[in-house]
Parts: sequence; structure tokens; C-alpha cells
Amino acid sequence: MPGENLSRDEARERAALLSVDGYEVSLDVRSAVGDAQGEGPRTFRSVTTIRFRCNEPGASSFADLVAPSVTAVSLNGRDLDPSEVFDGSRIALEDLAADNELVVDAQCAYSRTGEGLHRFVDPEDGEVYLYTQYEPADSRRVFANFEQPDLKAPFRFEVRAPEEWTVWSNGAGERADGVWRFAETKPISTYITCVVAGPYHYVTDSYERVLEDGTRLEIPLGALCRKGLAPHFDADDVFLITKQGFDFFHDHFDYPYPFGKYDQAFVPEYNLGAMENPGMVTFREEYIFRGKVTRASYEGRANTILHEMAHMWFGDLVTMEWWDDLWLKESFADFMGAFANVGATRFKDAWITFANRRKAWAYRADQLPSTHPITADIRDLEDAKLNFDGITYAKGASALKQLVAYVGQDAFLEGARRYFKRHAYGNTRLGDLLSVLEETSGRDMAAWSRSWLQTAGVNSLTPQVLLSATGTVDELAVVQEAAESHPELRPHRVAVGLYRRTAEGALERYARAEVDVEGPRTVVAELAGAEAPELVLVNDDDLTYCKTRFDDTSLATLREHLGAVTDPLARALCWSALWNMTRDALLPARDFAALVLRFAGRESDIGVLQMLHAWTDSALVHYAAPEWRETGGRLLAEGALRELRDAAPGSEHQLAWARFFASVAAGEADLALLRGLLEGTEKIDGLDVDQELRWTFLAPLAAHGAADEGVLAAELARDDTASGKRHQVRCLASRPSEAVKAQAWAQVVESDALSNALVEATIAGFAQPSQRELLAPYTDKYFAAIERVWAERSIQIGMDVVRGLFPSLRDSRETLDATDAWLSAHEGAAPALRRLVLEARDDLARALRAQACDGGA
Repeated sequence: MPGENLSRDEARERAALLSVDGYEVSLDVRSAVGDAQGEGPRTFRSVTTIRFRCNEPGASSFADLVAPSVTAVSLNGRDLDPSEVFDGSRIALEDLAADNELVVDAQCAYSRTGEGLHRFVDPEDGEVYLYTQYEPADSRRVFANFEQPDLKAPFRFEVRAPEEWTVWSNGAGERADGVWRFAETKPISTYITCVVAGPYHYVTDSYERVLEDGTRLEIPLGALCRKGLAPHFDADDVFLITKQGFDFFHDHFDYPYPFGKYDQAFVPEYNLGAMENPGMVTFREEYIFRGKVTRASYEGRANTILHEMAHMWFGDLVTMEWWDDLWLKESFADFMGAFANVGATRFKDAWITFANRRKAWAYRADQLPSTHPITADIRDLEDAKLNFDGITYAKGASALKQLVAYVGQDAFLEGARRYFKRHAYGNTRLGDLLSVLEETSGRDMAAWSRSWLQTAGVNSLTPQVLLSATGTVDELAVVQEAAESHPELRPHRVAVGLYRRTAEGALERYARAEVDVEGPRTVVAELAGAEAPELVLVNDDDLTYCKTRFDDTSLATLREHLGAVTDPLARALCWSALWNMTRDALLPARDFAALVLRFAGRESDIGVLQMLHAWTDSALVHYAAPEWRETGGRLLAEGALRELRDAAPGSEHQLAWARFFASVAAGEADLALLRGLLEGTEKIDGLDVDQELRWTFLAPLAAHGAADEGVLAAELARDDTASGKRHQVRCLASRPSEAVKAQAWAQVVESDALSNALVEATIAGFAQPSQRELLAPYTDKYFAAIERVWAERSIQIGMDVVRGLFPSLRDSRETLDATDAWLSAHEGAAPALRRLVLEARDDLARALRAQACDGGA
């Protein structure tokens, strides 16, 4: 990534100097098909015309472009020598006029890392597919521009492509004389422009609505995927959620969707979940399900569709000035995904998923040494890339949920409406949002912002219950604590719930009080005199963002009766709290596993169940004492198989338990059962072993040496698709062999031949919990390689390698010392690289603390 960084100071200086009137971008991607020409990367022609103004004539600035070569540059009709003005990432612009026209003719490289214009060859039929992905700053890999969010402009794209292809962009397009030409966009930022091209399967629909002024809004809808996925593409459900989302946001935002059409492309080898390009949203194609999945997968897809749609207003219409305020779009979209799912779709329990899954992401990120306020200090683009994290998304959304409880939903939504109208097609900072919320709520938003948006860390809330001589509550208080590193105590609007068992044994809430928690101890006066509770839940209904703790009585109740909590949200909150205690070395990992074995079979919410499976797997791999791992794995496999056989035939719970059984299977009998299910010699009533489940069962067989290269080759022949190839590559890298590990390491670390998706698959297979000793040689190799990898590879691949190959399974004091030694010796390394290593170190130190806790159980 040398020379490609852009600092906040440089961006501010350029924004103060320039304003952009428009772009015309012409791409020729006919070179995407056929044999590559010559040495070096495969390239395409990119010709860009930028019209812009300079408020200091005679001043100098620069345009951004990352390209192998530039053919020609002209500024205001004056030809410039590319060798003098282009350094590989910037084009120097000297002696600017008041009004300027820059024309850049370049050869840009197709991407194999998912950054820029990504080129994918489908192994199933040889077809080539293209799509762009830019955030935060990769449009400069496709066309010359001013790559920062606050230099918005209208864009006109035209694309020359192979005759049989279709091309899409942000605006509506037509083909004439062999060229696709697209309608000019509204003023938007460079990072949300988009081009998708290839022989995609395309389905259309439309959305119509009569607006309050009587006019009719018509939005052409489209959905596309690779031809090979067309048989699995349930576009009707995608369109259903899309229409429900448009109804919901038009009902609440009072600002008609402003970007014309609305296409949604499901594309291969995608690094993210999705991207909010206006009029041309892109998604990872894994949201098209090739086999049976649970309701949680459909809910997750709906959430993503609605999240991206919310961005049309939060992010696209109104955009943050710089990446410091990334939360202005991501926190809102994350909140709106769940809010709209509950309010508009069949997924009425989406707040349970939010509490259980999204907030777990936030709690982890907020306890890392790299935690930061929701409004972050983003010095440059490398900082920005790493801040698409659990703080910016899920903690920010949690803070907004707290804000809605604080100011009221009506005031919150009226603030959003004013925000859109006041700042349409513009750029904003934190203060712009706070000012409208102050107007609509009458509240002082500055204090709330200081506590929730401008400080880091997560508080813990613990109940203290004092009982009277007659057995009623004499006093109930909430104790608030904070980590030493981030001592801020925040105002929390919480609901405190009291639970007791009924005569039938159900654990139900019988009293509830809302209270504003302030400072270290807050008495909940309303609950004085209540019957003595068996369980106190201090963040009932999940109004705030905190780690919930239990008093001794409540914890003892949960150990015996967790499955009796009838309210699914309360139950999910209890599970989440217990998992946080496990991560914090307050609850032994074996105790958490025992709770899962005892009560997870009764869990009705499939999303919660699947999260419990993931947590339990992590508990066994990272938090269990080494001497208990084998016993724990056996107990979990036995329990999973028991639940698998007991689950209703054909149910989604049966499918979830089948996957979990495969993830913990290690014994001879367990592996033999998986092999039998694959070969058809074993059967579990109602369990359909489809192709995706076949790969799920093959993964542990490969990792334990029970499926060799020939078996995996045969499976690929059966599933000779892009998905099948990724599965095969992961399984190949997971085999327990020194030669296999050496080859996988070389393919990822020493070569850049693999695409991003195959790098990801190789890394996923490389480190297996059953192969800790086999991985021993790679600790030193990792620390010797990461600075070079970071310098030479794209930031996405650098992140994948540094995170994915950290020796976390070599969980010992020695590995911790080796990490500290690298950090001490590399204080001058790129801050983003040091951040990734510090985060991995923190995870390892946490694992060692949890193992010590478990070992003392």
C-alpha cells in the first residue's frame, strides 16, 4: 500500500480549495475476456474528464489514480507528461485556473482482491463477471478522481463491453452503437459510484407509491446474480423485502427515494456483506442460498437489504464529511436494519437477533485495546478501512436505540426528516445531527453525545438486592462499573425486570421498572416492597448498551432454570450476559458449555441457538483449559448428536444441530457417522444432506485426516462451481500434514496468485484446533512476514493475512511474549498493522485468562 494513503489534513486542504462540477467516465472492459495481453496485470482503458473549480487560481493540488500506467493527461487543454505528473497513486495539478477541465487516459488493472474493478471467471462455465467495490477509497483504481467523501459531484458513465454482456451503473442505462451510456447521477461521493458488467441473470419488478402531494413515485427494481446461481435465486423474496422496506422508509422519512432505479446485484468473491451504491446495491452472493438454511439466514439477508436501503438516505443523500463520522451512516443503517425488519417484514423478532448477535460484535470490539469512541479519530485511509467495526456499526446502533428511549421515537424520526431536508446532497458532521435532535426533542444533546459518542468502553450493570425480614425487596440498586482503561460512567435508561417461577415452573417477569441509571449506584425505588425475585435482569428489554451482570441468587437460578425463562428476548439477554462472563473469565468455559448442553435444546429462537453453537465452539477452542478440551469436545459431540436425533425431522433446529455436531465431531464414531451420512449408509430421519451440508460434513473429515485429496477432488467434480471450489480449497488446507501447511502458507504469504476468496478459504483451512502442534513452526514465520505482507499487498489481503494467520491456537505465554517482542521492535510499523497485532494479542491474553479460570473450576 505504499504511496496510496490519504490523510485527513490533505483531504481538508483539498476540499477547501476545490469544488467539483461533474465527472464523465468512459471504461472499455472488452479486455476482460479472452487471453491476457503481454506481461503484468490484465488492464482496461479508463478515460476520465473532471470539471472542477479552484477558489485560489494559481494554486496546486492533485487527483487520485492507482493504475499501472497513464497514457495521457491534459489540464485545461494543456498536455502534461504522465511520467512527470503521475507517481503511481497521484496526479500532480499545478497552476490551476478558476475553472478547470482535467482529462486522464489510463490503463487500470482488473482486481483479484475485491478492491476496485473485480474480475471473476466462473469455473462452472468459464463466463467472466465484473463488479466494482470502492469503500473507502478504491474508485481511484478504476478512474481518476478526487477520492474523498466531501467532494461530491454528478457522474456520467459509459462502458464498452463484450457484445453479449449487460452493464449496469448507478443510473439507468441504454446501449447504442456498442456503448452502454448511463443517466447522470445526482451529486454523490466517489466511493458509492458503481459498475457491474457481465452475462448476469437479471430479474425485474417495480415499486409504486402515491406520495402525500398526490404524485406517483415509480422505482424500477432489478435483481441479478451469476447464471450458475439462477436456479437457487429467490428473487421474489428479495423484491418482497425491498418493497416492504421502501414502504417503511417512505412512511417514516418523508423524503422520496431520490436515485431513480434500484438494482441489487449478488456478486462473487465479495469482501463485505453489501455496499450501498445508490441505484446499484451490491451484495455478497452467499445471500443466495444453495441449500437449506434456517430462518435466521433469511432474516440476516432481510436485515442487510434494509440496512443498505437505509443508506440511500443516511450515507448517500447525506454523507459524512470525513471518515471520523462514518457512524453517521453506519450506526443509523445498522439500527434501521433491525427497526425496519420488526416494523415492516415477517421478522418480528429482529431485536432479539440484534441483542444477541450484533451487540456481541460490539462488546468484543469495545474491549479491545483499539476501541475508540463512536465518533472516531480517523487520521487517514488506513485508519478508515479498519473502522468498519463493531463500534461504528453495532455499538453505534445500540447508542441510537438508547437515544430513542431517551428522546422518544417521534422526536428521533422527526430529527431524521429535518436532517435529510436540510443537508440533502451535502456532507455533515456530528454537530449537524445533534442540532436537529435538540430541536425535535428539546433535550440537551451535548451531554448525551459526550457520554455515548465521544468516549470509549462498555459499562457493566449489576443488581444489588436487599431483602426485608418478611422476604420482600427492601432496596434494589443498580451498580455501574467501568474498566480502568476507560472509566467513563454513562447515563443509562434501563428497564429492571424481576422474575419468579410460576406454579408450572415457568420463569416469568412479575415486576418491571424503568429508571435512569446515573453514576456508580442507582436505587430503583419503584421496586421496593416487591416479592423477592429469583432473577433480576438489569437491562430487561435491551434498552441500553452494557454488560449485564447477575447477583448470586440470579446466577444460581439461571444455572438451574435458564430454559424456563419464557420470554425469548429475556432469555437471549441472559445467554448474552453469561457469554460475556465467560469471555471475562468470570464463568468457567466448561460451565457455559454445560448450560448449553442442558438448555439449548429448548431454545425456540433459531438465531439464538445458532449463536449459542458459535459461542460454545469458541469456548471450547479458546477458553477451555487445555487439559479439559478433549473431554469437553466429547461431551459437546455427544450432546449435539443427542439433540440432532431428538429434533423434529426436517426442522431448522435439526439442521442447526447437524452443523454444530460436525463442528465438534472428532472421535472415530462421530467421523464414521459423518462419512456414512455422506455415503448414504447412515440416515437421520428428515435430514436432507444437500450439497452445502455435504461440504459441512467433509470439513471435519478433512481436518482429522479422514478425507484425502482424492475424496475432495471427487466432491469438487460433483460440485464444480465457484462455491464448490472455495469449499474444496478450505478442506485441502485443513488436512493434518506438514506439507499441506507449508503449501497453504506459501500460497497465501509468499504469492499473490490466489483471488481474495481463495485467500480467505485457504486461511480458514490452515489453522485447525486439532492441529496445534502442527502449527508450531508458524509463529516465528508469522512475525517475520507480516510487515512485508502489509507493505506489498492490498490492504484487504493484508488484513486477512494479519488477522487470519495470527498464531492464536498456539495459546501460551510464549506466544504472548513473541507478540510483545514484535510490537516492541516495530514501534514504527504502520499504525493500522500495529492495531491488528494489538487486537490479536488482546484476544490471546483474554483466552489465557479464561483458560486459567476454567482450569480452576
